[in-house]
Amino acid sequence: MSGLLLVIVSAIFVNNVVFARFLGICPYLGVSRKLDTALGMGFAVTFVMTIATAIGYVLHYGILVPFKIEFMQTIMFILVIASLVQLVEIVLKKVSKSLYNSLGIFLPLITTNCAILGVALIAIQEDYSFVTSVVFAFFSAMGFILAILLFAGIREKLEEADVPKPFKNVPIGFISAAILSLAFMGFSGLVK
Repeated sequence: MSGLLLVIVSAIFVNNVVFARFLGICPYLGVSRKLDTALGMGFAVTFVMTIATAIGYVLHYGILVPFKIEFMQTIMFILVIASLVQLVEIVLKKVSKSLYNSLGIFLPLITTNCAILGVALIAIQEDYSFVTSVVFAFFSAMGFILAILLFAGIREKLEEADVPKPFKNVPIGFISAAILSLAFMGFSGLVK
């Protein structure tokens, strides 16, 4: 059990997909203007990342490895991710039209979110078991949610702040993201 705990702590804090691996930066910067939109994107990414890793694991070890066609894993993961994003888009359109509209173009862009593909590939490269892969994917997504919510909260406060004109919007956003990333570097020695 301590092995899973290490994977969980590492996925959320130490090897956070946004701050340590620099994956998923596009939605991190693009959908983090409001907390509710960031949370919606985080949940969509969590669903797609967890399910894509699970399905990808099964397909990798069930089809690619036995037929010795592991070189197809990237294409296979992309097809799985694209299919899941279509499913999420259809469900959100029916269940929560307002969230669907607020996510806008960023919802289909989950398909190209490198964090999802990266986590699925890392789980295979690290030779995790099925359970560990799914736990790793889920808690990597929790790390993504933590990152995007922290940044959205900061950006909401920055909208009210008296920021010098040359630093308004994008520049202060990048400075804040850099400082937040530096803060997460404090976790770097926690888990090997």
